[in-house]
Parts: sequence; C-alpha cells; structure tokens
Amino acid sequence: MYKVFINESPVILTNKIVKEDDREVFLLETINIEEVIEQLNTGKIKKAYLFHKDEAELLALFKSKLPVVVAAGGLVVNQEDKILFIYRNGKWDMAKGKLDKGESIEEAAVREVEEETGVKQLKIDRFLETTYHVFERNGVFKLKETHWFLMNTSYKGKLIPQNEEGIEIVDWKDTQQIAEALKNSYQNIEIVISNFQNQLSKS
Repeated sequence: MYKVFINESPVILTNKIVKEDDREVFLLETINIEEVIEQLNTGKIKKAYLFHKDEAELLALFKSKLPVVVAAGGLVVNQEDKILFIYRNGKWDMAKGKLDKGESIEEAAVREVEEETGVKQLKIDRFLETTYHVFERNGVFKLKETHWFLMNTSYKGKLIPQNEEGIEIVDWKDTQQIAEALKNSYQNIEIVISNFQNQLSKS
C-alpha cells in the first residue's frame, strides 16, 4: 500500500478491497487520474482508493499516469536534539528540493538543506522514507517523489532562509514546538516526523 496526497487529500494505492467499507474505489489500470484529482479538489470525494491486484506494480503503474519530479530532503537534528524547520507558503515544512542533473539523491538532499537554511556540516545518518504528493504547475499535474534522509549537524551558526525560494523563517524546534508546528504543516511532513519519533521511542 502507498499513500499519495493531493492537496492534503489522501489517495491510497492498494491491492486489497474491503467490501464492507463505503470506499471510492477506482481501477488504477484504467483510471483517468485527472478526474480523480478534480473530484478530490471539488470535495465530491474526500479520499480515493486506486486498486490493482499486483502489489508490486502499484507504484510503477501510478507513476506512469503523471510526470514524476524526484526530490530529496532532510530531517536535520542538531546537538540539542532539535529538528530543523522552514516556514514557506504559510506552512511549516522541512528543507527539500528537486535533483539537479547528474546529482545523486543524497547529494541533492544535503545541497537543498544547505541552500534553503544556511546550515552547514551536515552528515547523513540514514535513509528515512519516501513520500508522494501531486501538485500543479503551469496547468500540468505532476507527482513529486521526495526521498527523506536523517541528518545530523554540529552547526551553531546563523540560520539563513532562502528568500528567493519563498522561505521566510528557518528555526530549530524542540519536541513541544514540533507538536505545535505540525498543526500547521503538511501530512507528509507529519508522517516523516512521527515515524522518526516512533523509531526513537522504540530504540
């Protein structure tokens, strides 16, 4: 199963149908994805399930329906165990951006964090997860596939928001501040941080 967000409305890619549920189910193989997007955006449906019997083909089949933009970003933790946030477009987010030509996903993740926040001395600990959301650019719907990495840094210098990318604030947040920020954030960001915090609590 995969979860894709379209304007914060979830689209579930699944190979299982629960008949008892009152679900809006579409066949992934034949669906016109723009029709589903329109129904979600107009509020006709709140959630959509896209079904295909082969779980191994779910993601590839969905990605064949839309142009894919590959991006990378970082969940950055400093020596005080605070997490790095940016404030852009009226929401709290984490630094990320699309890959440059010839760049690896890891290189892009580090570069984007540095450019968007001014934070240096970044080290990747490990891969966290991949999130998906659909956005519209110049009248074309695209799928953004963002690869997230856990990073650490000893940097204590000035935080510099990349204003030309619409970033207004860069801030380190503790656990209480994170909970507050997630009330005004994106579901994909909440997923990444919640999964990370859950992993910490189990370790």
